[in-house]
Amino acid sequence: MTAQPSWLSCHEPAFPSILAACLGSQIPQSVTALGDLALLDCRPLALFCSARCPGSLIVQASDLAHALRDHGAAVIGGFHTPVERACLEILLGGAGPLIVCPARGMYKIIPAEFRKPLADGRLLLLSPFDETEHRVTVELAAGRNRFVAALASRVLFVHSAPGGRTEALAREVVGWGKPIYTLKHAGNSYLLALGAAPMPADGAGQPEITTAHSHPVKSTNEHCDAPALPEKDDIQWKP
Repeated sequence: MTAQPSWLSCHEPAFPSILAACLGSQIPQSVTALGDLALLDCRPLALFCSARCPGSLIVQASDLAHALRDHGAAVIGGFHTPVERACLEILLGGAGPLIVCPARGMYKIIPAEFRKPLADGRLLLLSPFDETEHRVTVELAAGRNRFVAALASRVLFVHSAPGGRTEALAREVVGWGKPIYTLKHAGNSYLLALGAAPMPADGAGQPEITTAHSHPVKSTNEHCDAPALPEKDDIQWKP
C-alpha cells in the first residue's frame, strides 16, 4: 500500500520549532510530509551548491558525499543543482537518514529512486508549498533553500557563486548563528571569510569524520541511531 502524505499546521505542537527560531514570521503556515517526521530529530546537515561549480570542487563534493554516506550522517537538501543531485545519488546508496525538500508541492507520483528508502523508513519528503505548486520557480527554490537551512543543524556550502542567491543564503545562515562549512578552494574565499569551517582542497586527503564528541541523538526512528555529524572542531582529515 502506498503511503499517504500528512499535513502539519504551524499551530500544531509537532511543527518544527526551529523554523520559527530562524524564519520568524516568515514560517510556512503548514508543511506536507511523506515519511517519518522523526528523521528531523537526527540533526541533519544541509547541503547546498550553486548551479555553476568549478570542476575540482565537484570531485571534492563527491568524495565528501561518499564519506557522509559511509558514516550514516543525516543529510537534508533540495538536491536540485547538478552537484546536489550527484550527491543525492551517492547518499541514496547508503543507509543514513535523508530529508528531501522539493521546491514545489508534494509529489503526486513518488520518483522511483525514493520508493525503497521511503519504505525502509530512512527518507522523509517535506514540502512547505501548496499542492497546487507543480512547477519549480526561482522564487520557490529560494524559499525552499531557506526552509532547508532553517531545519538543519549545520550547513555545508560546496560552492556559492559570488553575488548569487546561495551566497546570500550563507550570509543569512551565519546571521542565525548556525555553523557552516565549505570546501577549501580559492573560489570559496568569501565563504571562508564569513567564518565557514574549511575542508581541504584537491588532493589534500580524504575526510575522516570523528564521532568521539558527537552529540547523542534522541529519536523514535531507528535510522537516527548513528552518531550525529560532529561540530566543526570534530571534523579531521587524514592524509
